[in-house]
Amino acid sequence: MTLRTALLQGTKLLEEAGIAVPRLTAEVLLAHAIGRPREFFYAHPEEELTELGWVHYGRYLHQRIEGKPTQYITKKQEFYGREFVVGPDVLIPRPETEHLVEAALAKIQPGDRVLDIGTGSGAIAITLALETEARVFATDISMAALRVAALNAHRLEARVEFVAADLASCIGPQSIDVLVSNPPYVPRTDQPGLQREVRDYEPEIALFGGPKGLDFYERIIDESRTVLRPGGWLLFELAYNAVDPVRAMLGSEWTDIEVHTDLAGLPRVLEAHLPA
Repeated sequence: MTLRTALLQGTKLLEEAGIAVPRLTAEVLLAHAIGRPREFFYAHPEEELTELGWVHYGRYLHQRIEGKPTQYITKKQEFYGREFVVGPDVLIPRPETEHLVEAALAKIQPGDRVLDIGTGSGAIAITLALETEARVFATDISMAALRVAALNAHRLEARVEFVAADLASCIGPQSIDVLVSNPPYVPRTDQPGLQREVRDYEPEIALFGGPKGLDFYERIIDESRTVLRPGGWLLFELAYNAVDPVRAMLGSEWTDIEVHTDLAGLPRVLEAHLPA
């Protein structure tokens, strides 16, 4: 079987199974199966697929048709122009989260101490460490997630200090200049209606934020009052329904509250200033 035929057959199987972007998915899975970049197919469409390559490709197609996310099959996902290792112990980094990184970069000054709460794969913390001259800390309650994050930091040569902790419980008072978080914010009541790729494969601990999805916002705001230095900044990624409740949680103590929208025009990032 040639690579061209393998791609055509894989695309058809994925399309019949209702998988989004079937051609691209087939290309990604075949590239992973044979250890080649996708561009190789266009230069060598008539190359024969080896028996071992077919075995791997067939397995990956079956896994994707069963609902396993492509990123968990290939064990990688691009974020902010860099390739991160991912797996079922961490949430797959989304392009929308790059808006949180951009907002944080605008606040971070050289020498600042930055904290990423609920770091998961480490995508936010590692990106901020590589893009700034800040000292970056990152916490997560999941040891399995921290192992993935540490691996990513090692691969990308980023200096991040990872700590196993529940939110900011290990951080000293008034020691952080910029606190960022993409917290679990899916309402537990939304679980039955989630895409199966999310519901059945991504870690619940990184998804659900209580009955209304707001529990972690409230906890992090409360802890940030202690760990942020006067004049510090708090930045959240927002759920679709979170902007008004989070504003209310901040109350009158915080100033310069601003909401950034994503490319779809939805509120995506909230930033707030703790006055000196």
